[in-house]
Amino acid sequence: MPEHSIAVIPGDGVGLEIMPEGRRILDLIAERYQTELRCTEFDWSTEHYFRTGNMMPSDGVEQLRRFDAILLGAVGHPDVPDNVTLNGLLLPIRRTFDQYACVRPAKLYSGVTSPLAGKAGGSIDMVIVRENTEGEYAQAGGFVYRDLPSEVAVQTSVFTRHGTERIMRYAFDLARQRDRKRLTSITKSNAQGYSMVLWDDTFAAVAKDYPDIETESLLVDAATLHFVRRPEDFDVVVGSNLFGDILSDLSAAITGSLGLAPSANLDPSRKCPSMFEPVHGSAPDIYGKGIVNPLAMILSVAMMLDFLGLKEGAAAVEQAVAGVLEEGETVTPDLGGIAATADVTTAVIAKLTA
Repeated sequence: MPEHSIAVIPGDGVGLEIMPEGRRILDLIAERYQTELRCTEFDWSTEHYFRTGNMMPSDGVEQLRRFDAILLGAVGHPDVPDNVTLNGLLLPIRRTFDQYACVRPAKLYSGVTSPLAGKAGGSIDMVIVRENTEGEYAQAGGFVYRDLPSEVAVQTSVFTRHGTERIMRYAFDLARQRDRKRLTSITKSNAQGYSMVLWDDTFAAVAKDYPDIETESLLVDAATLHFVRRPEDFDVVVGSNLFGDILSDLSAAITGSLGLAPSANLDPSRKCPSMFEPVHGSAPDIYGKGIVNPLAMILSVAMMLDFLGLKEGAAAVEQAVAGVLEEGETVTPDLGGIAATADVTTAVIAKLTA
């Protein structure tokens, strides 16, 4: 029987509510496809931070190294600055394990209403590929005259030819696997005359190796306009750490809800574990109400299953989610319904076992 080891980090807020739902799907897939998915749970979170002063133990990343994959719920707490939670947990995992490709699909499922008028199910189907280890989130810089009226903050973006080229090759390879074979690069080289010029030059150079892929380069401000104006035109979109982060939230909005947005933080070389998580955060405003949408977590589970080679199970999970959404009878308030979190998962399981 095939075996896979999975590190499970529920985290904070609604992460604690959606992780059990993801585990229900994992248990079913393991049984149905005769594989062993061994889950080990870690309580690393802001509660851990309140107790110890750290989001995870000093050897936390090394504890994760032995796993095949990491499944994360959400991190964040109103009383803890976001830079503490990100730099204390998420970013060290992404960087240490070289999870340089953040992949965020955005699909308008049948039965889901887009805030954009007249968009039919299936008309929007894109994947945001975000560079995940350098760029604007490199945490290079510092403060001068801290807490004084003359305080200065310097934040330096770091773009390397190596980092830029590999994320673009990943995006081109992904575009090759899709029907439309189209790739859009997001830039701002008119204002950022060094980092984004390197980005543009690298994109043009790599594109020569992919003559079968149709390409487009858009300034990020124009991209935000066209995501709303002509979202059907986008297939695979590659952007820097910051631009990919922002545009993936916009793509989730135009396809119905952050509650439908999964993501994968991948080490494509598979030397280190990759991490899978819903795009939404810990949502403290709805935590404990039992109404958080579990589908982003369930779709993240599907992405993890696919990456682990359980492609039939992954496809079955996504098909079940699509079926529940198309019927529209069991959906959470973010999609206009009244269903509870657990009830949505139960509906997905019913589709899987039908």
